[in-house]
Amino acid sequence: MDSANIDAFSDVHGGSRELWRSLQARWPAFFSAYAGLAEVPRRRGSLSPKTRELVLLAVNAAVTHLNERAMRDHIRAALREGASADEIAEVLQLVSVLGIHAISIGFPAVLDIAVQAGRESELPPAEMAPHQLELKENFTRTRGYWNPFWEQALRLDPALFEAYFAFSSVPWNDGVLEPKVKEFVYVAIDASTTHMFDDGTRGHMANAFKQGASVEEVLEVLELCVPLGIQSVTIGLPILDEELARLGHGPGAAQ
Repeated sequence: MDSANIDAFSDVHGGSRELWRSLQARWPAFFSAYAGLAEVPRRRGSLSPKTRELVLLAVNAAVTHLNERAMRDHIRAALREGASADEIAEVLQLVSVLGIHAISIGFPAVLDIAVQAGRESELPPAEMAPHQLELKENFTRTRGYWNPFWEQALRLDPALFEAYFAFSSVPWNDGVLEPKVKEFVYVAIDASTTHMFDDGTRGHMANAFKQGASVEEVLEVLELCVPLGIQSVTIGLPILDEELARLGHGPGAAQ
């Protein structure tokens, strides 16, 4: 890959041109193999370039990862592909709900462990009050789905459920992205290597299909998560060079 192609590669995949040139010069086989891996979802071409960048932004903006440099790269690329500021801000709003998974995992555990510990009498009654039933109806109507976890959350802590429902519904009530793209964002952050939340991944895939997504589109969303692993190299290699320089060695001395 010549210098012009490296520049184009950097524009598409983010990261500094100098870093990609260094990686290609020092480990050409590794760089070539990574370039092939990173191109797979783009060759599939099921998502628009703008949607692709919004998904990549989501993966890097997730609180389980938070790569500021990559976020900047993909915000810049999304703007270049025609995304509006409102669309980009909406992706960040959608990603900000990831904290709810503390109770997605924790509340079912509370139910199980409380029973095992003989504390079942401290749990709220299984039968819901009228306000809880109203919240369930509103959630199902607004979000288009319901699952057993929400039943548990609504039973254990209706105040938190109501507050989360209001918080997470803002992009759905006032947002500009089409519903299936919102679901792509959720699939990406749940399936990403830094989170790997199986229930959420499956649930949002099902919602994406309900919203008209194709299997090819969902496959591409997942494939866009795969190159995240290269950040071990793109962050680590400059640190290696700095430490080699500190010892008086040039780049690549440790090869």
